[in-house]
Amino acid sequence: MPDGMTWPSSADELSAAQQRLAAAAPPPWHSPASPRVGGVFACFRRGYRGSGQAGEPGWAAATSYLGRRCVDRATVVGQAGAPYRPGLLALRSGPLLEAAVRALSLRPDVLLVDATGADHPRWAGLALHLGAVLDVATVGVTHRPLLATGDWPADEAGAMSPLLLDGALVGFWVRTRAGRRPLAVHAGWRTDPHTAARIVLASARVRTPEPLRQARRLARTARAAA
Repeated sequence: MPDGMTWPSSADELSAAQQRLAAAAPPPWHSPASPRVGGVFACFRRGYRGSGQAGEPGWAAATSYLGRRCVDRATVVGQAGAPYRPGLLALRSGPLLEAAVRALSLRPDVLLVDATGADHPRWAGLALHLGAVLDVATVGVTHRPLLATGDWPADEAGAMSPLLLDGALVGFWVRTRAGRRPLAVHAGWRTDPHTAARIVLASARVRTPEPLRQARRLARTARAAA
């Protein structure tokens, strides 16, 4: 992780941290033969209008999968650090996501995050930032890009089409299932777009990759129980 990189407490601090992250050049991640693939997801209390607020209750869950088998899972409770603002998601949920991953006994080799990576105003979204803080390779998986653009791929499982930002490849539209909307898959910390797409396709039983889908389910179940 770049020297001095922590979770900032203000928009100005976060913007500066994102610029440092975008300029970092960590060694590329090389997947082991059977990687542990994790997922992490955060949600917040229902009922807040608009972008929510700092201090509202939040729940995060993380999973770790080896092949099709979940080998570890964890759920934590915390608070939102800030309201939601595009490009500044780390202020809202970064520490909560970190806590969920650190609660795992079996740390993933690569982590799927519900956030963007290089598809970002400063080329360093939360998926990339979280990987730097944890020193874990990451892949962003979202329903739509933040700034990048590209046409959808063919309607067949495994089809991909590029997502470009200012002419640079930052991810892919990935069709995990025919007849379903494709996912926006983002390069994150120590991963490139092709590696990111490969990990997502290998992890998807339904539309959303299983480690991320189950992390989402666990976080929402914890919220409902509260």
